[in-house]
Amino acid sequence: MNSKEFSLIVEQIKKEKTGISYMDAILHYCEEHKIEPDTVGKLISKPLKEKISVEAQSLNLIRKTGALPL
Repeated sequence: MNSKEFSLIVEQIKKEKTGISYMDAILHYCEEHKIEPDTVGKLISKPLKEKISVEAQSLNLIRKTGALPL
């Protein structure tokens, strides 16, 4: 499996199970296939990482970055 296929699977899980986050979708996939979450790290594509980051920022789990005060 490559990162594009994995991203499509995660997107499909998120679409089917409304109201869950991308991280929850990834964890759901790991539980379903009985694999450790740390093994799928290399399969997470850059666009998926960005979506996870945006969700984490909106939940105040990580700091927002890059904006200069105007």
